[in-house]
Amino acid sequence: MTTILIIEDNNDIRESTAEILELSGYTVLQADNGKAGVHTAMEHKPDLILCDIMMPELDGYGVLYMLGKVNDTASIPFIFLTAKAERVDFRKGMEMGADDYLTKPFDEIELLNAIESRLKKKEKQEAYYSKSLASLEDLAAGNAQGIEELKNLIASRRVRQIKKKQILYYEGDQPQGLYLVLEGNIRTIKQAEDGRELMTGLFKAEDYLGINAVLTDDVYSETAEAADDSAVCILPKDMIVNLINKYPSVSRQFIRILSDNIREKEEQLLELAYHSVRKRLAQVLVRLSKQLTDPESFKISRDELAAMAGMATETVSRTLTDFKEENLIEKKGSHIRILDINRLIKMKN
Repeated sequence: MTTILIIEDNNDIRESTAEILELSGYTVLQADNGKAGVHTAMEHKPDLILCDIMMPELDGYGVLYMLGKVNDTASIPFIFLTAKAERVDFRKGMEMGADDYLTKPFDEIELLNAIESRLKKKEKQEAYYSKSLASLEDLAAGNAQGIEELKNLIASRRVRQIKKKQILYYEGDQPQGLYLVLEGNIRTIKQAEDGRELMTGLFKAEDYLGINAVLTDDVYSETAEAADDSAVCILPKDMIVNLINKYPSVSRQFIRILSDNIREKEEQLLELAYHSVRKRLAQVLVRLSKQLTDPESFKISRDELAAMAGMATETVSRTLTDFKEENLIEKKGSHIRILDINRLIKMKN
């Protein structure tokens, strides 16, 4: 039977929520403060945790932090309950790894839907991780212990479901850790002084984000946003740094990934500086064909293409029309199908 832990200092809210869940067939554990909640979670390993933010002894953020440091509890789905609805509170909770956020007062249907949704998504976690862990065999080549520790670290982390357009982190934020994309696509962007956005990277499943900030102990230099519905997990900064310091082979591989990212950005800068608009857009389409799941057919907006190519949206529209007339692509709305990748690759400047 599914067990849910409620950590809430308001007796009426805690008991009424417990009653709803018990009537719905769940086994319910209760704690009236954060410190007691951490103890109960570590002892009983519930299937899901509902936790208030403002509490005595230890607040909700402290509870999430403490449970996130222990492998046995780090992956338990965690939903905040709070009377606050300010954006800063939402961001802080999600950045720390919370799975959802319910604003009090919430109704019975809203509560049950949030719980059922999180439990279903937890079932997908094993499938996500089996693919990601399989891809790690090359990451610590020559050091079986290093790869095993990295696998254990990733497997213990909670999967975060990210909606399209949701911000993972902002430029200037202090890094919480290293992000591993499990499903979907995450784009990184920088904003020019005139307000235009430039897309600096597109990260797919098995890719890591934030390596530079973690290795240099600096703030994020870009904003990361979900290009579509995605799943990620965050590997805490202190754990990654310890692993890198302990195993030079793991460190070398992360440096290799960082070097590849830098090389791609250098190529992008050269394209912006020296290539014609036709060549730049052709290169963007070629790059997308290599990065996205379906190399020949994908969905992307004119604004996103403009951000990647450093062009005006109107110029993107005209150039795509030209490509369509030249039978290089097919285009219906935001859906693009590449018909001749070789001609795009060989596009003259």
